[in-house]
Amino acid sequence: MVFKRRDKRPLWKAVTDFVWPKGGWARGFHYVKHRVRRLPDPPHRIARGIFSGILVTFTPFFGLHFFLAAGLAWLIRGNLVASLLSTFVGNPLTFPVIVTVSLRFGHYVLGRPMPTEVDEGLARIFWEAIKEFFWNIWAGITEANADWTRLSEFYHEIFLPYLVGGILPGLIAAFAGYYVSLPLIQAYQKRRKGVIKTKLAALKEKAASKADGRTKQD
Repeated sequence: MVFKRRDKRPLWKAVTDFVWPKGGWARGFHYVKHRVRRLPDPPHRIARGIFSGILVTFTPFFGLHFFLAAGLAWLIRGNLVASLLSTFVGNPLTFPVIVTVSLRFGHYVLGRPMPTEVDEGLARIFWEAIKEFFWNIWAGITEANADWTRLSEFYHEIFLPYLVGGILPGLIAAFAGYYVSLPLIQAYQKRRKGVIKTKLAALKEKAASKADGRTKQD
């Protein structure tokens, strides 16, 4: 399997590696690029997978990007593994930019200014909404009182503008990823086929020379 590890990491190590991979993000980027290029699929299908993975990173469905990327890749007949690997575009280094651009553009499209508290305390608003969501789940199975105030504010001030504002930047980034990766993957696969063909020809020639030598000895 592509993502299976021989050694199981503890939870704290997995979180640490997500925030800062071993060897840094540059090494992580080169690893992903290497894995994508070597996928055994036609270049256009791999490029469609890359398109899918990049596009969903501009959506506010955190925690579901893998599933959404795979689903979109399946719909447009793209490579599923490439779509999962391409969600790497959304990481702790790029998400601040993605979120800020999507939110600002979303508020602009909806014709309203971005609230100051959103601009200054985005992480806090996300955390308060998550806490209220799980509290209301708990309230649904107990006698506690549910409160949807923060979630309502979160939907109107964060989620909806993010969803609307992420469409255009996401499409621009996804199409850029598609059209940049397609010729690169085509060139890589063509060069790799040539190398393999040359190696096979050398092996055949070597085997033929050995057979010819044995014939002469006999």
